[in-house]
Amino acid sequence: MKSDSSESSRNKSLSPEVEFSEKLTFRDYLIATEQKANQPLPFWRLLVPLLIQTGIILAVPTQAMYTNIAGRDVILQTLPQDPNNVVQDFSLTLDYNISRVENLRRLPGWDNLLRINQGRNRQLLPGTNLYVILQEQQSFDSGVPRAWRPVRVSSNLPQSLPSNQVALRGVYQDNAITYGVETYYLPEQQRQQISDDIFQSVQQTRGNRRRQIRPITVRIKVDPQGNAVPVSLWVRDRNYSF
Repeated sequence: MKSDSSESSRNKSLSPEVEFSEKLTFRDYLIATEQKANQPLPFWRLLVPLLIQTGIILAVPTQAMYTNIAGRDVILQTLPQDPNNVVQDFSLTLDYNISRVENLRRLPGWDNLLRINQGRNRQLLPGTNLYVILQEQQSFDSGVPRAWRPVRVSSNLPQSLPSNQVALRGVYQDNAITYGVETYYLPEQQRQQISDDIFQSVQQTRGNRRRQIRPITVRIKVDPQGNAVPVSLWVRDRNYSF
């Protein structure tokens, strides 16, 4: 009798959590774990990863679509190149005059950009973002338009520019600036014609040592954030749209 009384008194003094843990057996734990494992995942646990993956997949075409809609036409010009380096199976690889560091280091703003992002040997740090400010050049005929002229560089996106200027975003890598418009994938129906036109535009360089194509004029779209997408190009006087 005394034992029962002391046991009852002990149980009353225990917290509910401690009392429950003393009564729970290992078998009860296994059963509860199995039941929890067999429960279906909440719908949101499945939906969230799917939405994240879909967003990543759609991000690039959505950005390109926005740039096409909100962007402004800008004209660039390539440098003379070896035709075999330009035509790569199903694509063109173009080298612009504003891709060369030696052409940009002469512009206002370069010294400040280098001071902020200086790496080794007075070179920009790899991955440095920059903006090249391009100014429209008036064309006096209806033929191939004139390339826009670079007038300065900036480490930040300018907040306001004259109506005849745009800021094109570039990234420094391997001693060159890339703008995302260096590679053009050729539509199958245009592939052979473009290749033929490029090789027909080959000219001998000074001293007849190397054969290079004449500069190609390219139309791109540049959105307010400086992102660009290719629109069309001229090989000689023929225009090809993408």
